[in-house]
Amino acid sequence: MNNQPGVRSDVRERVWTVVRETGYQPHAAARSLVTRRTQVVAVVIPESVNRLFTDPFFPRLLTGIAFKCNQRHYHLLLALFNENEGQPEMYDRMIGSGQLDGVVVASAHTDDPLFGRLLKEGVPFVAVGSHPDERVSYVDVDNLSGARSAVEHLIRQGHTRVATIAGPLMMTSGADRLAGYRLALEAHRLPVVDALVFEGDYTEQSGRLGVQHLLPASPTAIFAGSDVMAIGALKALREARVRVPQEVALVGFDDISIASAVAPALTTVRQPIEHLGSMAADLLLDSLDSGSEERAPTQRIILPTHLVVRESCGALG
Repeated sequence: MNNQPGVRSDVRERVWTVVRETGYQPHAAARSLVTRRTQVVAVVIPESVNRLFTDPFFPRLLTGIAFKCNQRHYHLLLALFNENEGQPEMYDRMIGSGQLDGVVVASAHTDDPLFGRLLKEGVPFVAVGSHPDERVSYVDVDNLSGARSAVEHLIRQGHTRVATIAGPLMMTSGADRLAGYRLALEAHRLPVVDALVFEGDYTEQSGRLGVQHLLPASPTAIFAGSDVMAIGALKALREARVRVPQEVALVGFDDISIASAVAPALTTVRQPIEHLGSMAADLLLDSLDSGSEERAPTQRIILPTHLVVRESCGALG
């Protein structure tokens, strides 16, 4: 049952026939004493519980992770936080428990102490989102190119005053999408104007605040670093009686389900959210199942994005 070598195929098949007929399940605690494995992996998302269950990005990411864990017979533990202040204690309990084979980390700032703790303790982990430390394996999308394609699309529509509501710059996704915005402007010899840049935090409220900050600078288009912020921006523009896309064009990033349901439907950069989760889980589980005592070599996977054009940018209708 543990796939040990030296067992004849006919004996192995007889054993598995009995297992199937009786519905036998190995005792997990007893097995872990022998294998030093628990078949448990954790997903750590250092966000509040409220944010985790109201941002449509996270359920789709967790769907991809859970699918792979179930497929490969691993149990999934979700670490939840009420407030940021509770994170150090949660990390201590989680890493010190000895109950985890590995960890998937998502939506973490690059300076989050969890990365250092996991590396120090030798706990296998994979990040969703790029990280500057060369020892960190991760899966991410091409945020820079995706953002650049969105802004260049707006420029091709004739917009020369393109603003952005960026994601948090302490996350590589936020920094890379802002870099893509700047590269698009520079490529078309348009100035990067500070008054047209607002740093948000991927929440709807920061999209609203971004519009309030940007409107005095008279943008004709806004690129929001997430669909949730774009929807907040859309609501704020309506409250200000600014028509989208007639007076201000709007583009988001993610292509969550509500992006096509709002009016006008949101032009956005589609990223494969479920695939991000499943690939991160696969990377982690591959390293766990390899049987090697050595730390797995660092792997970095970047997935492509593509622009989905709908009514909010003014290119349709």
